[in-house]
Amino acid sequence: MPTTAPLRTVVRKLERQYGAPPKPFPTDPFQQVVWENVAYLADDRRRREAFNSLKGDVGVTPAAIMHAPVARLRAATSLGILADRFAGKLREAARIALDEFGGDLRTVLDLPLPKARRALRRFPGIGEPGADKILLFAGRHPLLAPDSNALRVLQRLGLAPVARSYAAAYAKARAMAAAQLGTDTSVMLRAHQLLRRHGQETCTRATPECSRCLLATTCPRIGVTA
Repeated sequence: MPTTAPLRTVVRKLERQYGAPPKPFPTDPFQQVVWENVAYLADDRRRREAFNSLKGDVGVTPAAIMHAPVARLRAATSLGILADRFAGKLREAARIALDEFGGDLRTVLDLPLPKARRALRRFPGIGEPGADKILLFAGRHPLLAPDSNALRVLQRLGLAPVARSYAAAYAKARAMAAAQLGTDTSVMLRAHQLLRRHGQETCTRATPECSRCLLATTCPRIGVTA
């Protein structure tokens, strides 16, 4: 059986396969909340289309969203599913930002990590992984924040254990990444982006394309779906 490669080696190989990842988008914390709610269950291309539509038609500040007609919010959220519900979530996110954070969610970035997480989880659609991603994209905390695609890659490679719940698996994967990658936020961000892309494009859930994967020689679960 192949020997599991260290995470740093995995990231280097993925960068060789895909090239350097682009700069994260968006990086503003409130805009990231908007991003998570603007097009539910849409892929990245369609979500960006929805985000740009909202930004151009309404704006993506708390005040702009709070005072916009619901129909204009819905024009953007209709690029995902449950458009009415997520138009409401956008309005609720704006209300929380205005009422509890003075309209400037960037103040959360200066809080200690536990308090920053709790503050961000006040917003619709933001659980612990979402809060960690916001802090990572803002360049404040080196948190891997793996989504389901990245977590699947880590589990198949034997770098993260399968757990009874997503929350437990997520916590173990995040701890492993911290132990192996350290505290350099730029390194963690690159790992986050490359692992997610690999899970989306190559190490997919149902039909992983192992024959074109640069990690195949050190993958203990090659050809096995998880």
